[in-house]
Amino acid sequence: MDRIAALQGMLEADASNHFVRYALAQEHVKRGDDLRAHQEFSRILRENADYQAAYYHDGKALERLGRGGEAQAIYRRGIEAALRNGDLHARDELEAALTESPA
Repeated sequence: MDRIAALQGMLEADASNHFVRYALAQEHVKRGDDLRAHQEFSRILRENADYQAAYYHDGKALERLGRGGEAQAIYRRGIEAALRNGDLHARDELEAALTESPA
């Protein structure tokens, strides 16, 4: 079975499973479909603003789509979430991504 189809099947059973949705987004990244990846990462962040890993990867997908300004906004939101959650490692990664991101 296709990995994307399998993950979508799992989401049909439990649409709130952010781990499975994150895996689906990463599968889209692997296949070069950054728009769909961004859509999945965005849904995760709308539903769970503390799902830290989604900020970095959503920002990178946006950069690849040529949407640097949006990527920077995502990185900033991620930095705020990392500070709120005391995740200094994530904050450092997001600050580095923000510094390197095209506008």
